[in-house]
Amino acid sequence: MLLLVAGFAAAVVAQGGYYTYGRVTSALLVGLAVVLARPRPNLLVWLGGAVAVWALVRGLLEGDVAAGVPAAVAAGVFAGAVLVAARADDLQRDQLATVVLGVGALVGLTGWVAVVVRLPSWTTEAEGLLRAASTVTYPNAAAAVLAATAVLALGRKPTPVHSAAIFLVCTGIGATMSRAGVIALVAGVLVLCVCSGVRKTLVAAAPPLLGAVVAVAALLPSMPVVREPQPVVAFAGLVAGAAVAVGLPRLGRFLAPVAAVLAAGGVTAFWLADGLATRLTFSSPDRSGATGAALDLVARSPLLGVGPGKATFFFNADNGNTRVMRYVHNEYLQVLVELGAVGLLLALGVVAAVLVALWRGRGTALWAGASAAVVVVLVHSAFDFLWHMPVVLIIAGLCAGLGFPSTGDGRSEGTA
Repeated sequence: MLLLVAGFAAAVVAQGGYYTYGRVTSALLVGLAVVLARPRPNLLVWLGGAVAVWALVRGLLEGDVAAGVPAAVAAGVFAGAVLVAARADDLQRDQLATVVLGVGALVGLTGWVAVVVRLPSWTTEAEGLLRAASTVTYPNAAAAVLAATAVLALGRKPTPVHSAAIFLVCTGIGATMSRAGVIALVAGVLVLCVCSGVRKTLVAAAPPLLGAVVAVAALLPSMPVVREPQPVVAFAGLVAGAAVAVGLPRLGRFLAPVAAVLAAGGVTAFWLADGLATRLTFSSPDRSGATGAALDLVARSPLLGVGPGKATFFFNADNGNTRVMRYVHNEYLQVLVELGAVGLLLALGVVAAVLVALWRGRGTALWAGASAAVVVVLVHSAFDFLWHMPVVLIIAGLCAGLGFPSTGDGRSEGTA
């Protein structure tokens, strides 16, 4: 379990594990964890292995077998994280969830700090705004990690400490300005409502979410690149948001009206803030152009794909210039383009195997939050290239394993 946590932490600090050094380090740590855990092979292992083998075969057929290695490693890292987490006993699962929340809180806080003090390496400038990226260095991937962490934590019994940590996680999501991250978070909360009940979910989620609204509203003046940051305002908002997250549950019958006022004030601040128009719309010309180019490539080679790492998307921008993108910002479509219908069916088989095992694990302590976290990643993957980031694959696999049938004492197979 410690090695799995180390692999997750290594991916977090190594730019999400996107580059070779981070990918190799996180993969080695997760791989060693699998060796020590000694899980029995199951359907997930065979399907994940099939994805890895197919990626290598397609690379070989294109004359570059090394091009298939990243996809093979991605499948292995995800399946390995699932298997190791599923072997944990009840106490270890609770400890793993606590560690994930702690790491998520640090990611959220460092993203907030990066915007306030203008740290170039931990922020991304886009459309005139400075967006938090933390050590992951890609705002949308950071948002995916944070959203999965948030719903996993919301599925547990609320405590003041947990509420404060979830508040930092949700503040980090807001600081990334990731539209897909917010959509995925909403999807995860809806799953929690179905699995745990609407009232229980809202009671747990309202304080940290509303606290995050306050903190992010105070952060907005620091986000436009053309303006000077406002650290005093941002810090005051962070403190006030933390007070809301911890203190709101103690208001009793005044909770509902206070929550309504905070929500209305936060929404108003977002609508009135300068430079946020592009983040308050579902329009994304670049993504639309890349999607069209991707569908053209699929039409050329629908069954086998163009080969791993061989996809390049050319399209005309609104200004008439030709744009080139490497990723289509939809992992399902990306797999279809590169590995064809064969690769996509195998990947969807992995997803189906995980969902079936999660359904069989219902009733365990972390099941609702773990299921919601998996849905967060699945939804967000339709909007961004997340499967290329080991940090997302590890947390997705870890959360999935936490929701698998309980091993009780860690001696029996969690996926059995």
